[in-house]
Amino acid sequence: MKVGIINVTGYAGSELARILDRHPEVEIVSVTGRSAAGKRLPEVLPHLWRLDILITPSIEGSVDVVFSTLPSGASAEALVPLIDSGVAAIDIAADFRLHDPAEFKRAYKLDHPAPHLLDKAVYGLSEIHRELIKSAKLIANPGCFPEASILALAPAVREGLVVDDVIVDAKTGISGAGRGGLATNSNDHFAEANENVVAYGLDGHGHQYEIAQELAELRESETARVTFVPHRVPMTRGILATCYARLQDETLGKQQVQEIYRDFYADEPFVRVTDTPPQTKQTTGSNMCLVYPTVDERAGRLVVVSCLDNLFKGAAGQAVQNMNLMFGLREQEGLEQGALYP
Repeated sequence: MKVGIINVTGYAGSELARILDRHPEVEIVSVTGRSAAGKRLPEVLPHLWRLDILITPSIEGSVDVVFSTLPSGASAEALVPLIDSGVAAIDIAADFRLHDPAEFKRAYKLDHPAPHLLDKAVYGLSEIHRELIKSAKLIANPGCFPEASILALAPAVREGLVVDDVIVDAKTGISGAGRGGLATNSNDHFAEANENVVAYGLDGHGHQYEIAQELAELRESETARVTFVPHRVPMTRGILATCYARLQDETLGKQQVQEIYRDFYADEPFVRVTDTPPQTKQTTGSNMCLVYPTVDERAGRLVVVSCLDNLFKGAAGQAVQNMNLMFGLREQEGLEQGALYP
């Protein structure tokens, strides 16, 4: 299968290239990078020394599937001509995640560049939309925060365990802002990022809309009430989301909730319900999401901790998982490496 990667020089793009390089069914035939066009890939990213490919301004030659990791807005613009020509596409940016172009504008302060394609896009969270992904030609890869949050809450919301009012308190490593700099408008100097925790997006983060959309669908409702606060912490990779929601039945205990979660994810290759609260290092470099549900019995509240690698399961690995489903490959192909530790 011939693959193209748009914006290979970003964090998600380079991680995608690293994963696909060892995928037995894939040949990377074309990669782009706006400022690096004309250079060989190892000149720009020496750790990808096995991939001696010329970086070009646009995808060249014939490809079966193309991935885009461009920023929101630019990603859809780059993908439209390829989609129109019949190429399968997986967008790792946010351009096709929200079904409503008005919601997209509220979330990202941009007019949607390709609203005519929104009804063709499938939200690429395979644990929820697996069957739709199998027949799709355009996949909207989830955001890293939403993926951790939705996987943490999906069993409780679908089974009606909690009221419609959830809070997500999430932490991300610095790589979550991409190579272009931190989302907080601070610079990314070690002296400023180290030993410093910053909350941001309190007036509305784009991922809040995404989480609400997917939880509403799980609830079979038009809307969902979500409070989402992200934080930047001084580590390279990782997402840890702590999610809170009041239980419908406050007599429900921890063991009952954990049994519901284990049943829900029993057949999922990349979600594991843990016996103890998970840590981000337990997922680094892997496509695994770890989920730990418990109950605050005094408050009558569900508390769920989830974690994943924002560049792997939260971006490139999930994209490959989606590609495998789209092309009828084994879902785990190329993704079974364990976490790096320490």
